[in-house]
Amino acid sequence: MTDFSRRGVLLGSAGIAAGLAGAKLLGGNPALAQDAALRYKPEEGASLRVLRWAPFVKGDEDQWIANTKKFTDLTGVQVRIDKESWEDIRPKAAVAANVGSGPDIVLVWFDDAHQYPDKLVDMTDLATYLAGKYGGWYPGLEGYAKQGDKFIALPLATIGNAVCYRESWVKAAGFSEFPKDTKGFLELCKALKASNHPAGFTLGHAVGDANNFCHWVMWSHGGQMVDENGKVVINSAETIAALNYAKELYPTFIAGTESWLDVNNNRAFLAGQVSMTANGVSLYYTAKKDPATAELAADIRSSNFPIGPVGKSVELCQTTSCMLFKHTKYPEAAKAYLQFMYERPQMSDWITSSSAYCCQALKSYADNPIWTADPIHAPYAKASETLRPNGYAGPLGQASAAAMADYIVVDMVAEAATGQRSPEDAAARAEQRAKRIYRS
Repeated sequence: MTDFSRRGVLLGSAGIAAGLAGAKLLGGNPALAQDAALRYKPEEGASLRVLRWAPFVKGDEDQWIANTKKFTDLTGVQVRIDKESWEDIRPKAAVAANVGSGPDIVLVWFDDAHQYPDKLVDMTDLATYLAGKYGGWYPGLEGYAKQGDKFIALPLATIGNAVCYRESWVKAAGFSEFPKDTKGFLELCKALKASNHPAGFTLGHAVGDANNFCHWVMWSHGGQMVDENGKVVINSAETIAALNYAKELYPTFIAGTESWLDVNNNRAFLAGQVSMTANGVSLYYTAKKDPATAELAADIRSSNFPIGPVGKSVELCQTTSCMLFKHTKYPEAAKAYLQFMYERPQMSDWITSSSAYCCQALKSYADNPIWTADPIHAPYAKASETLRPNGYAGPLGQASAAAMADYIVVDMVAEAATGQRSPEDAAARAEQRAKRIYRS
């Protein structure tokens, strides 16, 4: 494939009778052919547009395209795939929702689907079928995709997040193992800074890495945006303790992290500018595939975030879901496409090709051998099982989605960490912003 960023790829072929194509495509294996049987009949002359996020692991994108081509060969439905940067997916999806045109299917983040549920096709029938066949959805992911009892999207994956660090530099700083608690983590960061190997955690408007890191800072100390009833409680003693911790941690960072997006910490780590950061497994594989960074790759280790005063592991982890807009001209073709992509032959290959970057949404795929293929994968293997939804401890919905899209937690942590505001003022400002959204 040539570069197709912002231009899209049209995956088409002459129409082939579905039954013959399916048998040929699946190597004549009756079990696999049955697995690919579609519950939805694409409309005559149907074509689809899919908008997905740009990959950090090339195998993810390559396999998604390969699976899409298999669908086209099977059905004759042409599918155009566009991609955008992570930060641009949310505004592009919002524009499509508001104007009622554009891509049919969009791969979105977190609870974005809750921002415009009335613009989305009800996919409860497909979600129920897939759950019954493949062991059910992980609850955290399911919550992002449901409004009440209705699926307004299909959970697709959790992009696990872990601390990636240089083992040799950690040992040289006097630590034989990675700290398990926040106190030890702060001491490690101070030691690394003193040895000219600063840490670097994203504090800018990065959809994935900044949200993951900043929610961990708040949650690990017991802070939360809202309580179980959706009442805003972010301005608390626990949150202020978290912000004081961030203020201590920030001087150990390389300069400029408050403007970093999701690509910047990757680049800084691979360039040897930082000793540790929070990232998906893509960081490891990017280093591994380049001969120039092979030595660095061999030095990379991964760990889940340390446990704070709250006494247990609390991690956000980025999730992605597939939304289908009501403005689509071909809803049956779109459902057929999504079903096909979630069936075992395609989904298993996609998870494998993603190299532990995309953790499954359906429990039956947890047996994929990719999770035990490399020790580096271990912190990412349970991401879908253990994630805490961003709306914690309240319900997911339009308010939690808007608060996430507005980067309230990220801005609060960044303001306190960098000294732009005192921890007390940063928490008070976050409270004001959250109350406008939650109307409490």
